Amino acid sequence: MNPLCSRCNLVVYPTEKVNCLDKYWHKGCFSCEVCKMTLNMKNYKGFEKRPYCNAHYPKTNFTCVADTPENLRLKQQSKMQSQVLYREDFEKNKGKGFHVVTDTPELQRIKKSQDQISNIKYHEEFEKRKMGGEAPQPPSNPSSAAYQPPAASQNYNYEPAAEPVRPAAAAPPPSAGKRYRAVYDYSAADEDEVSFVDGDVIVDVQQIDEGWMYGRVERTGQQGMLPANYVEAI
Repeated sequence: MNPLCSRCNLVVYPTEKVNCLDKYWHKGCFSCEVCKMTLNMKNYKGFEKRPYCNAHYPKTNFTCVADTPENLRLKQQSKMQSQVLYREDFEKNKGKGFHVVTDTPELQRIKKSQDQISNIKYHEEFEKRKMGGEAPQPPSNPSSAAYQPPAASQNYNYEPAAEPVRPAAAAPPPSAGKRYRAVYDYSAADEDEVSFVDGDVIVDVQQIDEGWMYGRVERTGQQGMLPANYVEAI
């Protein structure tokens, strides 16, 4: 069935049909709404689904809006979120170097806490004490000091303790002589440390801090510092 023309409301046959602006037109009815000039598919301009010529095409007019408090607030918010302003501040401050941060009490506390747990700081203190000439002392065993066996029985199963390299000031306080078993192999990384293998029994263990202990390997008789996470209590 043939459609109706949008202008004259008569039947549009295929030979004279113009399909434009979602409507059907006769070729003679497809004209400007104002001057009635006949248009074609090349020179028409559509506005609200109606054809216009170039001279009578409706112009868009802008409306002036007053700066109300709400509009001013939205303008200020858009300015704060603008990437242009952010890049402008970045270009102004680029190349001016870093700002000096004041050592607040909170920053000083954090720095001091980091220095205390630093392994590098620990070894620096050890080297300073070593260069100071403090005489090293072997760690004492309270269990052996509490009971002195007779002189004749002191030679049974006795191994002379090697004198540790660590000075007395760096040596940990005496403990109850705990026993630990190695759960991993460990090779000494410094002259004040001791090497052991998995399954070795560590005796006369004394806690130094959260990460290190001092003890003697029962298999080799060597004594020194060892990492606490490589052993477990027996």
